[in-house]
Formats: sequence, C-alpha cells, structure tokens
Amino acid sequence: MEHIKKRHNVSLIIYHLVCLAKYRREIFSEGVSTTLKQTCLELGLRYEINFLEIGTDNDHVHFLFQTIPNRSVTNTVKIIKSMTARQIFKYNPEVKEFLWGGNIWTMGYYINTVGQYGNLKMLQNYVKNQGIPNYTQLHTQAPTLFTLD
Repeated sequence: MEHIKKRHNVSLIIYHLVCLAKYRREIFSEGVSTTLKQTCLELGLRYEINFLEIGTDNDHVHFLFQTIPNRSVTNTVKIIKSMTARQIFKYNPEVKEFLWGGNIWTMGYYINTVGQYGNLKMLQNYVKNQGIPNYTQLHTQAPTLFTLD
C-alpha cells in the first residue's frame, strides 16, 4: 500500500467493505466473481479506488480498498455497488433468474477503516499526550509520513 499524494494532502485511507447479495441468494459463481473483479479494476482507474483485495463467498463479497479522502464513503460504496451490479447483469444474465426487482445488492452494507500504523488505544494515548515533554512511546513506533516544507 502506498500513500496517495495529491496537491494539498497525503493520505492512506483503507476500508473493509462487505456487501450482501439481495435475499442472501448464492449468486457469486466463478463467472460472476470474475465479472465483479474485472469491473472493480476498471472502476479503480476511473474513480481513484485502489482495490487491494476482493473476496467472494456464495452470497456476499468482501472488498479491501483504498481511495482519496475527498470522496465520501457513501458515495464510494454507491459507485461500487451500482457499477458492479450493472456489469454483472450485462455479462451474467443468469443472475436475473435468482433475483427479482433488478437489484443484486441489499440496501445495507458493513464498512470499517483499516489501520496500518496503530490501533485505537495507541492513537488515543498519542493524541491525549500531545505537548507533554518526554512522551516518546508513539513517536518511536510511527513512521514519518511526510514533511511540510
């Protein structure tokens, strides 16, 4: 994973997203999974979403992805769900036999951020102890991400 460098920010924001198939139908065959993954690669180029891993089970999908900070999580999830559904229906029409109403995904989803440089407790302690002399616990553990010139 690399930091995304933009003109005014540097970020490393990684999400774990889980989306369920509508009615928990077992629709993710090998062919559907291939379509899903190929679509995600194309989305990545168009919307600055870097898919690190995509894991399909019979009735749900796990996405591990990185994106830019100026796009909301809700907007990113909407892009992923709508574009993958469109392509799956287009290239795997057999999926329509298992679903009615034209939706592949349930309305809800699970999302969580993934930390690389520390856990919540460590970061809470770091923030709480800002400005306290001789507080070096986190300073020695966390790398310097970038410098301001």
